[in-house]
Amino acid sequence: MDKKIFQTAALLGMIAIILGAFGAHALKALLSQEQLATFETGVRYQMYHALFLLLIGNITTISEKTKKQIYTLALTGVILFSGSIYLLATNSLTPIDFKIIGFVTPIGGLLLILSWTRFFTHFFNKKS
Repeated sequence: MDKKIFQTAALLGMIAIILGAFGAHALKALLSQEQLATFETGVRYQMYHALFLLLIGNITTISEKTKKQIYTLALTGVILFSGSIYLLATNSLTPIDFKIIGFVTPIGGLLLILSWTRFFTHFFNKKS
């Protein structure tokens, strides 16, 4: 499981760097400041959770079952939260109206919160 977590964390981090640079350079002339700030929010949360997964993969006291739960919540959360933000922020650049998927952003955010909650409860419930 750790190898999968590290691979996913590295991929999410790499994609966050690419999208951050893309937003800062290529999209700067195409989007409003508000749209760019929204896009950057997606990048920031994606990177936070790439780093979070690196942390999870490195902690040896967390069971494989708990790691899998955190991994699934975090990855699904990033895909729904950051992914929908990227689409919504760049909505004006495509003929497709992505506003219809706006409802998945808070669901993704909830999953990210739940991944951190599961991390917290692991240590809260852990016997010394």
